[in-house]
Amino acid sequence: MPIALLALTAGAFGIGVTEFVIMGLLLQISADFGVSIPAAGLLISGYALGVFVGAPILTIATRKLPRKTTLIALMIIFTIGNLACALAPTYETLMVARVITALAHGTFFGVGSVVATGLVAPDKRASAIAIMFTGLTAATLLGVPFGAWLGLEFGWRSTFWAVTAIGILATVILAIFVPSSTETEAPGRLRDEVATLARPQVLMGLAMTVLGFGGVFAVFTYIQPILTEVTGFSKEAVSPILLVFGGGLAIGNILGGKLADRWLMPALLGTLAALALVLLAMTLGIHSKVAAVVFAGILGVAAFATVAPLQMRVLEKAGGAGQSLASSLNIAAFNLGNAIGAWLGGAVIAAGALGLTSVTWVAALLPAAGLALALVSWRMDRREAALAAV
Repeated sequence: MPIALLALTAGAFGIGVTEFVIMGLLLQISADFGVSIPAAGLLISGYALGVFVGAPILTIATRKLPRKTTLIALMIIFTIGNLACALAPTYETLMVARVITALAHGTFFGVGSVVATGLVAPDKRASAIAIMFTGLTAATLLGVPFGAWLGLEFGWRSTFWAVTAIGILATVILAIFVPSSTETEAPGRLRDEVATLARPQVLMGLAMTVLGFGGVFAVFTYIQPILTEVTGFSKEAVSPILLVFGGGLAIGNILGGKLADRWLMPALLGTLAALALVLLAMTLGIHSKVAAVVFAGILGVAAFATVAPLQMRVLEKAGGAGQSLASSLNIAAFNLGNAIGAWLGGAVIAAGALGLTSVTWVAALLPAAGLALALVSWRMDRREAALAAV
């Protein structure tokens, strides 16, 4: 395994901790700033929207820079943003700091995905992306539970101080181990790259990503109140359960990469179907402590098994000219899904009725819609192949 790929994984770990750790801090932030849980949940939506906006803008702005330089600059932005989060005096300033931090996210993973696929043989590209995204799974497996515990013991600001230190370390690792050889490829014409995004199959791939992860985050955003108020766990029990979820992510991430390398579309269809079914089944599972822990792990597997197939689908349909921009936009699509999911979950909770207990089955509707779109996309593939054979 190229050491540069591990360096990219280190950067992904730092960014992943920032993105996900807030889920284990919602109750503390809500109490500290005197806002509701759904309002605290909007800190996840704000971050995700920052990724959605920042990904295309920074990818275009940095397209002529060496890729290594771009990755390091993005990690510096990330680190400064986390420092601002640690110092934020109000809910509003914390929201702004989260958005600033998020600006670097999409372009880092977009450019990083292209660099990762260039470090390995063509038949290992999906696995290379999965390895880089292992940083996210490690962040959820180790960083998020530790951050939740740290926030519970020493206050939520201590978590962001710790993430700031992680950002500094990740920047150093990238500077040392990512080779300058990744900088040699000259960018294509911007017009050609933007035109790539208008391809129907690229747009459909981006929409599948939004729908798939919208379902994940409708539930994951509110996992702390679901586990404490519905399942009946104590606040202290949330961190160990997040470890189970993180373990599932690690398994699903590698599994999705292996499957996508061999059978891309079947892997995409299968993982979206599995995700919808798991979310639907959780509606019953969250009422049992044992079942809730089991489903936390299964949800992790189902959620991250979709990542490599979704990313590879967009890269495949974008082709060479627009891969960096399309890749970054697909990361933006993941986070637009995160924002929509967090908003949807909050809206379901705020609507009353069944509240927290109905979040899971509502969430299942999103990946189910993504699956329907994937089936349409696959049918288009087969029709195009049939026409080409004539």
